[in-house]
Amino acid sequence: MDFHRILLVDDERQVVEALKRGFHREPYEVVCAGSGAEALEILAARSFDVVVSDEMMPGMFGSDFLGVVCEHYPETIRIMLTGHPNLDTALRAINQGHIYRFLIKPCNGVELRVTIKQALQQRELSRESRSLLAAVRRQSSILENLERQNPGITRVDRDTSGVIHIPDLGYDMDTLIGEINKEVKRSEDFFKNSGRTADSSSS
Repeated sequence: MDFHRILLVDDERQVVEALKRGFHREPYEVVCAGSGAEALEILAARSFDVVVSDEMMPGMFGSDFLGVVCEHYPETIRIMLTGHPNLDTALRAINQGHIYRFLIKPCNGVELRVTIKQALQQRELSRESRSLLAAVRRQSSILENLERQNPGITRVDRDTSGVIHIPDLGYDMDTLIGEINKEVKRSEDFFKNSGRTADSSSS
């Protein structure tokens, strides 16, 4: 079972403590903060999977806080939990914080747990989709390079019975396998270097 970190932000201590108790059977580490400023200090030191924030807090509205989280920690799931629901609050949370869900106090503990679980599952599916897309693009790049170097090499011909026909390519199979492995290595090196570049740019 995966382990996740949850950050609860509310200036009413009894509220966050009550919410925290509701997660005692879940595979989560739950941390509490009493304001947006305190929560940002915590986020600067550690990464969190989910942030649940109240709206009406001293010093910084929850929607403003979630907007900062969205800008600096876009992978963190953002949920608004407020006892003062209105259209303006909802619009601020959606437009500034790009929140996953807007919940009303008093919030049922089961509803919050289900919401967080669904959000984590959705994020994991999104990551798997991006990973699959990157793999497909790598494979496509390899095939395109092979085709440019050896026109016709990626074409599949079948006889009348459906059996694949391999034409005489003018070189042995060891040479072909060597070229494929070389293209795979070049593609892997390219994406590794691209990942390092992206990491250094975001840090």
